[in-house]
Formats: sequence, structure tokens, C-alpha cells
Amino acid sequence: MKFTLPILAVVVAAILVASQSLFTVHQTQYAIRFQLGEVVDVITTPGLHYKLPLVQNVKYFDQRNLTLEIPEPDRVTTAEKKPLLVEFVVLWRIDDVRKFYVSVQGDEEAARRRLTQTVRANLAEEFNKRSMHEAISTQRDQIMNTTRQKADSDAKSIGVEIVDVRLRRVELPPDVLGPVYARMESERRRVANDLRSQGAAESEKIRADADRQREVILSEAFRQAQKLKGEGDARAAAIYSAAYGVNPEFFAFYRSLEAYKASFKNRGDVMVLDPSSEFFRYFRQSGGRDGARAPAAK
Repeated sequence: MKFTLPILAVVVAAILVASQSLFTVHQTQYAIRFQLGEVVDVITTPGLHYKLPLVQNVKYFDQRNLTLEIPEPDRVTTAEKKPLLVEFVVLWRIDDVRKFYVSVQGDEEAARRRLTQTVRANLAEEFNKRSMHEAISTQRDQIMNTTRQKADSDAKSIGVEIVDVRLRRVELPPDVLGPVYARMESERRRVANDLRSQGAAESEKIRADADRQREVILSEAFRQAQKLKGEGDARAAAIYSAAYGVNPEFFAFYRSLEAYKASFKNRGDVMVLDPSSEFFRYFRQSGGRDGARAPAAK
């Protein structure tokens, strides 16, 4: 029992010394080892490392990509002196952890403020060189690339690398947006009225052409109908003439029957004629003789 307590005390002391001497660096971190406030070395490899207890201490820094966002959009002007609201996001990382600590005492917020000022100044300069159309659409990528390069050059002085700069939103301020929308609406209304006028004129043109074609078609149809009718009447007259020439007596008889049929078509028809008239010629004939007496007309 006398030897157990000292051994236990030595073991506990050894554990305390080991816990104060060993530290772990994660794969997503950098570490700086200090001795009495001075930088001893920078640790960039993950794993288990050691330090002198009570004399040395360790501070950790994130080596992953960090994000910088602004709370409110910046107001910039174009080459045409037109205002724009620009909202951007910056992707950055600590590249030289020793320089980062010496420059900003390892304070990420201080580094963010420095980067924000740099990116804002460079963006304003790039927008000021371009027109609104170029800034919004045609040269947007060029603005981001140029801003990243300039900001990265300044960020190197504090041990930081600018990975990317992205324009999240570029739009007109509210005090300018209303008149612009009104102007756009007026322009669209003018274009719509022009299109309606052109459509109405084209519609009238199509209707007039359709009416003309209708008249031409009807005239042609009427001409063809009259031609066919004339040809039919001529053929009928020729047939009648031929039939009359073959047997005039039969033809006269047939014409009389057609006349009788047309005259006595209705029961209420009344004709007042002389029974000896030529109209009743075939009523008087019987067996080729005029022996039959003509009936009284009704």
C-alpha cells in the first residue's frame, strides 16, 4: 500500500504531462506552435504532434474554403453614370498561415473586412469602365475574373488566396427601377399597337384577296354553267330536230301529249276552247279517222 500511492501519483502525473504535450491536427486545419508568444513553427500535416507543456501553446486555423458575403448590396455606377445594385460572394482560403497570423493576428473577421474593402473597390472600378448592357450581360464573367485577380494580388499580402468572386445579383435601384419599367411598358405597348395595325392591314388584304378569288371562281363557274347549258340546249335541239325529221307525225303527236299533260296537270284547271280547234286534234282521231267527237273542255 505504501508503494501503490506513489506509483499512482507518478502515473497520473505522466498522463497529465502527456495530455499537455500531445495535440492533434485535423486534416482540415493548420496549426501554429507558439513558445512564450513567439511563432515556433507551422504545422500543415494532420496527425498527432507534441509540444512542451506550460511553455508552448497551439492555435488552429481552418484551411478549407471560406465564404465572404455582404449584408447589403453595393451601389456602383456604370460608364453611363447609371446606378446599379451589386451583391457579390467571395470564396477565399488561408494560403500562408504564418503571414496570415502576422498580418491580422489570425483574426478571420479582420481578414474578411480587408477582403470586403478590396473586392468592393475593384468591382466599382470594373463597373465604372463598362456600359449597363456590358456589365449585366456580355462582360459579366470578365468583371468577375478581373476582380478576382486584382483582389487576390492584394490578399497575398495577408497570406490569403481569393479562390473565386461571383456576382450574385446585379439590378437597378428601386428609385430607378420604376421609371425603367414604365418606359419598358410604354415601348412594349407601342410595339403591340404596331403589330395590331399590321395584323389588321394584313387581315383586310387577305379578305380582299379572298373576295376577289370568290368572284373570279363564281364568274368562271357561271360561265362554264352557261356554256354547258348552251351546249345541252343545242344538243337537245339537234336531237329534237333529228327525231322530227325521221317521223314528223310521231313528233307532233308527242308534242301534243306533252301539251295535254302540262294543261291538265291539276284537277281544278279549266280551259275554254273550241272543240274543233287544232289543240284537240288527236282527241278527235280514232283509228286514223276523225270519227270521234272531241270531248268538252274542262
